[in-house]
Amino acid sequence: MEHKIYIVGMGPGREGLMTGDALEALEQSDVIIGYTVYLDLLGERFRGKELLSTPMRQEEERCRMCFEEAEKGKQAALVCSGDAGIYGMASLMYEIGKAYPETELVVIPGITAASSGAALLGAPLNHDFCVVSLSDLLTPWDKIEKRLKAAAEGDFAIVLYNPSSRKRKDYLARACDILLGRIEPGRPCGTVENIGREGTESSVCTLQELRDKEVNMFTTVFIGNSTSEIVDGKLITKRGYPSERAAKGPAGSRNGI
Repeated sequence: MEHKIYIVGMGPGREGLMTGDALEALEQSDVIIGYTVYLDLLGERFRGKELLSTPMRQEEERCRMCFEEAEKGKQAALVCSGDAGIYGMASLMYEIGKAYPETELVVIPGITAASSGAALLGAPLNHDFCVVSLSDLLTPWDKIEKRLKAAAEGDFAIVLYNPSSRKRKDYLARACDILLGRIEPGRPCGTVENIGREGTESSVCTLQELRDKEVNMFTTVFIGNSTSEIVDGKLITKRGYPSERAAKGPAGSRNGI
């Protein structure tokens, strides 16, 4: 391999929530490429690097830019929020990379919104869980609906990414309506907005209350399973330890909402 490109998951964007490997890869890079918002989140530490960006919805152009810079002999890094392999651009880089067989791709993992948001809420993903994006830009809504139904019927804790945007203001309500057909209205839920960034906010609610909750594209939604409950304002999903099974009271009743 003549060239190498780092595909870096930068987590929420704050340096303290980046992995050591991510920071090292960015330090070693001559040029850092990414969506403008992500480059801004890198802060002053990397202002001395060459920073290249494209607007939203130009992901393919951004990826090709990485290969072009690498072919110039530069050490290039592509940054993605969260983890590059979870709703990120790692797969697209590998697809485009077929045309650049002399370039090695190295994926650097990052903290995704599911884990960083869960930490703020307590322990909502302490058992089997699934993640579903409500964005239908790349996935048809009928497939999203099937996945939501399957997640509810499988009693998974559920994380919802991309619950709203300017064009999809009612998608969270639509998702909740699907889930309410299979889950009790009082199921404990939580939301986290601006994870790891300025203005971070988290709250807990019921599934029925979640349906009418105002969210945005920076919100991550958590829906508990049948064992989840609210404990001292935190959303907790039980793992199944003996002491948890012995606890009295229905799910969601302790210091309930």
